[in-house]
Amino acid sequence: MIIIFLIVSLISAIDATSIASRSQSYPLSQPAVHGPKTRMTIGNGVIAPDGFRRPATLVDGVFPGPLIAAQKGDRFDIEVVNKLKDDSMSELTSIHWHGISQNGTNYADGTSFVTQCPITPNHTFTYSFSAQNQTGTFWYHSHYSCDGLRGPLVIYDPHEPMAHMYDVDDASTVITLADWYHAFARNLRHQIVFANSMLINGHGRYAGGHKSKLAVIKVRPGKRYRLRLIQMSCDSNVLFSIDGHNLTVIEADGLLTEPLLVDQLQIFAGQRYSVILSADQPVDNYWVRSLPDTPNATYDGGMNSAILRYKGAPRADPTTVNTTSTNPLQETNLHALINPGAPGVPGYGNANVNLKLEVSLIDTTFYINNVTFTPPTVPVLLQILWGVDPTQLLPNGSVYILGPNQVVELTMVITGLGGPHPIHLHGHTFDVVQSAGSSTFNYVNPVRRDVVSAGSAGQQMVIRWVTDNSGPWFLHCHIDWHLDDGFAVVMAESPLDTSAHVSPVPQDWGRLCPLYDNHQGMPLTVAEGVLDLIEQ
Repeated sequence: MIIIFLIVSLISAIDATSIASRSQSYPLSQPAVHGPKTRMTIGNGVIAPDGFRRPATLVDGVFPGPLIAAQKGDRFDIEVVNKLKDDSMSELTSIHWHGISQNGTNYADGTSFVTQCPITPNHTFTYSFSAQNQTGTFWYHSHYSCDGLRGPLVIYDPHEPMAHMYDVDDASTVITLADWYHAFARNLRHQIVFANSMLINGHGRYAGGHKSKLAVIKVRPGKRYRLRLIQMSCDSNVLFSIDGHNLTVIEADGLLTEPLLVDQLQIFAGQRYSVILSADQPVDNYWVRSLPDTPNATYDGGMNSAILRYKGAPRADPTTVNTTSTNPLQETNLHALINPGAPGVPGYGNANVNLKLEVSLIDTTFYINNVTFTPPTVPVLLQILWGVDPTQLLPNGSVYILGPNQVVELTMVITGLGGPHPIHLHGHTFDVVQSAGSSTFNYVNPVRRDVVSAGSAGQQMVIRWVTDNSGPWFLHCHIDWHLDDGFAVVMAESPLDTSAHVSPVPQDWGRLCPLYDNHQGMPLTVAEGVLDLIEQ
């Protein structure tokens, strides 16, 4: 055991049916839809989703990436091929299947240096996993992905409990929202940055640019549509609305909610909502609005907008007028539809494990309980499989050890500047017993989700979950720039049980670290030990 720990310590000393328009790399026709068993090639190409041409990281040549559509109970086998070669952007990749719990398949979570080494150029890795009984709206992305590489993933339920509320739910009703930058991501690190545009289904306009094509969402009068809104931004949170139409929320982050009528939703990076749109207004064109929280953001010239077009309406920009919201979504009004109620004994501080994480900011570096997250050179999962003493897991001070089948209540307090901060926990959904900015607690029927706002300076949020999924799980701010600046920790659930829980680990997974070490010019002795471990 001592030898293993010394090896890890040594390594740590060495220093990651159609919507009419998408991005301009798509033809103006139905975008590709992949099934759960597929191959995705990650490569470089030049696109101009808002009219500004720039190289980007693409999935099968497009941004957003193709929709992955599955049915409840399907098994996923997704081969990811790394063909990246533009060194102005990251040439490494991994893909996180956001919202999929990966129970028993922690190695497929796609988090570089937590659950795997990254995939190196000209190599592949197949993510094999079952989503078990999960259904709903998800997405996939890389944590190297502010230059692209983001796409939707939907698991449909053939016995959907809310199906009576809508008529249409297919590829044409998947709506992606993503902020977009004209500069390369690596040139924007460790500074305050703002996106150049907001894309809806891969199209947008930027200030000073020409009137590039906008996404068009087509509807038929009298029909009801389940719009699956996926917020794939690197930073921006948005105010989403459709002129002249109310929306009924029925899902948050892959979990059904009691129906809630709203006229506007604030959606944070990483969050998803399903809303019912009734096409019950006069035949016309209506503005779809997605206003980001960037300074001086407007709808001038069609910025931050798309078009809802009724069948029979002319092919023209809408003339509808934005009105002040009178019924915006409040998270505290959302309630889980199925098995509501937070786990454990109600009441603040009554969980088996009560954690408090204080977030501070010094210059451009974030600290959680006075420790900034620095990715280890050996993935946390690999350290666990090696048998490293849980108290010695790296990175030091950023790994929290949790016992099995415990109710955890986590309070996050924002003491530094900035925010609001969207917080994502891998491997779980959680009950939001206190929303940021609210003084009330709800243990009876809170919303259950996987991304929640921790608010801004002086605010806190409180969540609960059960540690029933052994393995290391990332908890981090879903603003990519903040993650890059250290806003993360790892929740290592019952690490002594992990080896049995994730067995067998695929041999291809074991090859990732030797390939990465070779790509980085690191010694292969430890990497070869990885292969020996996996092949035993």
